[in-house]
Amino acid sequence: MKKFVLGLFLLIPVLLSGCLTPSEQDRAVQLCVQACQLAKQNGTDLSNGPCLSNEIIPGWVCDVAHSPRLPVDDQPENQSPAYGLTAKHFVEVDPECKFIRAA
Repeated sequence: MKKFVLGLFLLIPVLLSGCLTPSEQDRAVQLCVQACQLAKQNGTDLSNGPCLSNEIIPGWVCDVAHSPRLPVDDQPENQSPAYGLTAKHFVEVDPECKFIRAA
C-alpha cells in the first residue's frame, strides 16, 4: 500500500504538469486571437480574410476567415504564403477574432 501511495504521490505532479502546460496549438491559437485583436484595434480591415502572420509561432500561420467560409477566404492573396512551405499548421479566426479552427 505504501508503494502505491508513493507511486501516486510521484505521478500526480507529472500528470498535472501536462494539464497545466499549454500545448503548441493552444499557444498558436492564443497568439493568433491576440494578433487579430491588435489588428482590429489598429483599424485593419479584416472583412476580406487576410493573413495575420506567416509565423505566429514556428510552424504555424494565423489567418482570418469566415464561418461558414466565403469565396474570399479561398483567394490566394488572403491566405498565408508560408502555409505548406515553412508552416505545416494554421489557426483561423473570424473577423471578430473568435477562434474557428486549428490544424
